[in-house]
Amino acid sequence: MVEKPAWLRAHGQPWIRGAAKPIYDNPWIAVAEFAATAPTGAPARYGLVSFKNYAVAILPLYDDGTTVLVGQNRFPAGDYSWEIPEGGGPLDHDPLESAKRELAEETGLQAAEWHEVMRAQLSNSVTDEQMFGYLALGLSPARAGQEVDDTESIEMARVPFREALEAAMAGHIKDMLTVAMLLKAYHMAREGHLASALARAMLG
Repeated sequence: MVEKPAWLRAHGQPWIRGAAKPIYDNPWIAVAEFAATAPTGAPARYGLVSFKNYAVAILPLYDDGTTVLVGQNRFPAGDYSWEIPEGGGPLDHDPLESAKRELAEETGLQAAEWHEVMRAQLSNSVTDEQMFGYLALGLSPARAGQEVDDTESIEMARVPFREALEAAMAGHIKDMLTVAMLLKAYHMAREGHLASALARAMLG
């Protein structure tokens, strides 16, 4: 692990949370408004969206340098999105087990090797959502096959990694978990953090 450089230290005073006023709650998120004190000492009202699941993102990689993307219509943006397999898992569960379940449900695949390669905060100015990103290697069909829920209509495409990366860099893939994981894997391949044969296949 790379040691954290000194310039990454925290500066100043933290936010102080006062009383919380519940605004909205469902099985996936809760929204609250806090009476808060800013790092400057100024009083503030702060709206926070708290997530009841971790986000998990999985980049499946075949030995030939191809990956699997899933396509579906997304409600918030009102458009069609091509993404790596991703979803959520309960906060009190192992994120890896949630990632394994999501990969099987969305793609019908299982993996012999799992590597956590990323942790990230998502929209951290308004939410507390955290993400765990995994590379999935040694892919094979899962016993149960694809198992989407009754609100999902998912298509799959097996594409060269480099083609997926270039689509993301061109703005055709907009999902940020997908963009981040493709760039992470590209960096790992370029820097020698993946098996040389796999890296060569990915980079073309």
